[in-house]
Amino acid sequence: MYTALIRCLITISAAMALITFVSACAPSNKSSNTQVPNTNKPKSSDPSKSLQSQLPHYLERDIRDEVFYFVLPDRFDNGDPSNDQGSKSITISSGGFDPKSTGHYHGGDIQGLINRIPYLKQMGVTAIWLTPILRNQAVQGDSAGYHGYWPLDFTEIDPHLGNNQTLKEFIDIAHQHNIKVFFDIITNHTADVIKYRECHTSDKPLFSTEKPLCEYKSLKQVASGDRYTPFIPKGNETLKSPHWLNNPDVYHNQGDSTWQGENSLYGDFVGLDDIDTDNPRVVNGMINIFSQLISEFKPDGFRIDTVKHVNVEFWQQFTPAIIQHAQEMGIPNFFVFGEVYSGDPKTLSYYTTVGDIPSVLDFAFQYKVKDLLVYNKRPEQFSNLFSQDHLYQDHNSSADTLMNFISNHDIGRFAHFLSKERPSLSDKEKLQRVILAHELMFFSRGIPVIYYGDEQGFVGDGGDRGAREDMMRSMTASYNDNDLIGTSNTTADNNFDQAHPLYQTIQKLSNVYLKHKVLRYGQQRMIKTPQGSPLLIFKRHYNHQTAFIIVNTSPQPFMFDNELKSLNAEAANNIIYGASSTQLTPDNHLEKIDGLSTVIIALEKPSN
Repeated sequence: MYTALIRCLITISAAMALITFVSACAPSNKSSNTQVPNTNKPKSSDPSKSLQSQLPHYLERDIRDEVFYFVLPDRFDNGDPSNDQGSKSITISSGGFDPKSTGHYHGGDIQGLINRIPYLKQMGVTAIWLTPILRNQAVQGDSAGYHGYWPLDFTEIDPHLGNNQTLKEFIDIAHQHNIKVFFDIITNHTADVIKYRECHTSDKPLFSTEKPLCEYKSLKQVASGDRYTPFIPKGNETLKSPHWLNNPDVYHNQGDSTWQGENSLYGDFVGLDDIDTDNPRVVNGMINIFSQLISEFKPDGFRIDTVKHVNVEFWQQFTPAIIQHAQEMGIPNFFVFGEVYSGDPKTLSYYTTVGDIPSVLDFAFQYKVKDLLVYNKRPEQFSNLFSQDHLYQDHNSSADTLMNFISNHDIGRFAHFLSKERPSLSDKEKLQRVILAHELMFFSRGIPVIYYGDEQGFVGDGGDRGAREDMMRSMTASYNDNDLIGTSNTTADNNFDQAHPLYQTIQKLSNVYLKHKVLRYGQQRMIKTPQGSPLLIFKRHYNHQTAFIIVNTSPQPFMFDNELKSLNAEAANNIIYGASSTQLTPDNHLEKIDGLSTVIIALEKPSN
C-alpha cells in the first residue's frame, strides 16, 4: 500500500492518492542508520537581487503577490528629530513626546521609514502598511496619540511624523522600489472633543479609572427623550477638519460603548467621538475625505479600523465608491481590507460578503496558530478552520486574499504568548516555534503580514502598549528588560540587524513565496492525517504546478518507515523549501523531517 501512496507525492496524475498516504503515516521511534548531507539544499538568496524587481509593476500587481510589513512609524526609526514635539503652531497637536513612556511619542517618523526602505526591500517586503498618519490630538488623558487612532484633521499628516510632502516623497520612493504603501484609516470615530453636560466634569477626564464615564443611552432611551446634551468646550469649536466634523449633530452622542449589543455600533469607543455613519451626510463626507487622500497621495490601498463598530450599510456604500475613485485615479488594483476583531469565520466573512469589503485580517488564523504552537493543540484544528473558507467566496473576495498575521499592535506578539505560556522552553525551541509560526503565515492560503520587530525577535509585554516597542534605540525600561529571541540584543539597542536569524528566515520565506506562484495563487486543500499525528499537510494547486506543504508540529523528528524511504529521488530534488530540515538516505531518498519544521515539495505537471 505504501509504495503506491508514495508515488502520489511525485506523480501529479496520482496526487489525489496522497490522502491515503498520509492516513497511513504515523510517527516512528526508528532511528536513522545513515546520515548523509543533503546536497539538494536551496542556494541562499542574494538580497541584492531582489525578487520585487521581477514581480509585475506595483500598479499592475495582484494582492496575492504581496508580502506586507505592518509598522507604527513612531516606533520604527527617527529620521528627523526636529519634528519630535509635533506642531509648532497648533497647540492641540503639539507635545506628547516622552520616549521613556509606553504611551507617548518616541520620535519615529516618515523620514525614518524612507531611510530604511533598503532594509525592508532586502527582507522581501512588497507592501508597507502604516498605522494612521493623519493629524491627531497629541495628548488625551495620560497618554498621547502616537498610534494615530485619535484623528482630528483628515487632510494632513501628523506633524510628529513629518508633513504632506514627506509622505509623498516616501510613497514615491517606495513605488520606485516596486513597493506598495497602504494607509490605515478610521471612519468610526474622531479624537475626543465633544463632551456631555450630564457626565463630563473636570474631575472625571477621558480615560478615568472610573468607568464607564458616561453610561450608554440605548436607541430606545434616546427615542423617548432620555439623551445626553453634547457640547464642545470653548475654544475647541473648530479643531477638526473638514469643518463639517465639528458639528455635534453628525455624532451618535449616546455615551460609552461596552462593545456589546447595539452600543457596539452606537457607543463611544473608549470615549472617542463616535461618528453617525447612518447619516447620509456622513457617508458622502467620508467618501469625499478618503477620495481626496487617494487623489493627493496615491496610496495603493486602505486598511480600515474598527469595521464591526460601524453599520454594515455604510461599508456597502463607502468601499465600492473608494475603490472606484482609486481606479479613476489610475490605481487599478487598489485594495481594501478591514479589521474585524473576531475569531469566528462566520463573523469575519459577513463583512467581506454582506459588507462588500474585499478582505479582512484573519484573526481566526492567528488564534489557530497560537493554539497549535503555544498551547499544543492538535493540528487537526486547521481542517475545521479551512473547511469554512467557502464562506468568504463572492464576487470580490475569497479566502486566498485574507490577511494572515501572528502578531499585531493590539493583541501582542506571538513570541510574547509563547514566552509567557511556555517559559521553560529553551531559547532554541522558542526560535523554532516562532519560525514555524511564520512559515504557516506565509504558506497557508492568504497574504502574509509581518509585524514590525518580529523579524528582530521582539517579545513585548502583551496587549497594545506592550507590543509597540522601538526598533531604534529605546529609552523605555519596560521594553528594555525583555529577553529577545535569537539575539543577545535588547530594545535598548538599534535593531535593524540583517544577520538576525529571524530576519534571514523571513527573507528566505519571502524569496520562496515570491518565486513560486503556486504558493500565492494555489487553491488549497487539507490532507487528512491520522488521529494523533503531529503532521499538518496541505496541497496547493495552480495551473500545472502542485505544492505539498508538510509541517511537523512536534519537537521530535518525524521518521519515515522503510517503504517511505523508497521515495523516488525526484521528490527530494523538488524540495523548494526546508531541505535543511530533511535527511536523505545515501541513495537520495527522503528519510525524516526535523521537529518543528516545514518542507515544501513542488511538482510540475507536463502540459498536454
